[in-house]
Amino acid sequence: MARGRSDQNAAILEYALSHLERERDEIQAKIDHIRRQLGQPVAPVVSSEPRRKRVLSDAARKRIAAAQKRRWAEHRKAKAKAE
Repeated sequence: MARGRSDQNAAILEYALSHLERERDEIQAKIDHIRRQLGQPVAPVVSSEPRRKRVLSDAARKRIAAAQKRRWAEHRKAKAKAE
């Protein structure tokens, strides 16, 4: 393979990719428009960014833990009655 050829190929592929992504976005916009006219729900746009991790406060964690302990206690109580 000749030198410099891979850089040229990469540039061509990047151009093609950007063009195809733009076409995809235009087509998706047209599909969404038609779906809205038909009264169908429109799919949300999926972001390529990773989702941020949710942070719970200490108080919220304690409430969740207490609720789960109550549920398990009720479950064990119901299971003991059934036996």
